[in-house]
Amino acid sequence: MYTIRTIIADDHRIFVEGLQQLLLASKEFRFKISGIAYDGHQALRQIKHRKAEADLLLLDLKMPGQDGLEVLKSLGVEKQQLKIIILSGYNDPRVVLEAFKAGADGYLLKRSSVEELFTAIREVLEGNRFLGEGVELPRPEESHHPAKTEETHRTSSLEDKFILKYNLTKREKEVLQLITKAKSNREIARLLFISEQTVGVHRKNLMRKLGVSNTAGLIKLVVEHSLI
Repeated sequence: MYTIRTIIADDHRIFVEGLQQLLLASKEFRFKISGIAYDGHQALRQIKHRKAEADLLLLDLKMPGQDGLEVLKSLGVEKQQLKIIILSGYNDPRVVLEAFKAGADGYLLKRSSVEELFTAIREVLEGNRFLGEGVELPRPEESHHPAKTEETHRTSSLEDKFILKYNLTKREKEVLQLITKAKSNREIARLLFISEQTVGVHRKNLMRKLGVSNTAGLIKLVVEHSLI
């Protein structure tokens, strides 16, 4: 029985503590917790600094700083050295597909049993992909849409749950909420205890992610799609 060096990345501390206990109590595997991260930035630092000391990454998708998908997409050669299992509450097939495209090896819902978690770990360590119970990929007809005009395509994208709900970080949602209250960058910076420059970066990221070109467009989307 070899030791599986594991990094856990999740912003819920109670969940992390419980997961640690489950892993360390396993009679089938021997785990060493090589790192713990409570946001996306910490996760990347843990992975890059401990790339020679980690075999497995258990990664949440919804985290502050950088979300799980952003973490996956930011990995370079480290991704080749890690087996990555997503542990998430999201079961939208499009989110699942995006995670696998970004480099995940397995996808489990947080409601999964301990037995299923260990099965997933065994499978991915053997080089297989694993989809947990209740996890589905998009049906073929959902993955191939007929050609659309630019405006129709943009509207369809905006209605996608992943784009509207999930792909905004916690901080971006906070900034967006204040933008809708007509707060300036300076006011937002003061309220969130961040720099005006950082607010500007968040504002640009929001417009890029939501496919709009100005603040008025952001506010319109919030009203039409209840983003916050």
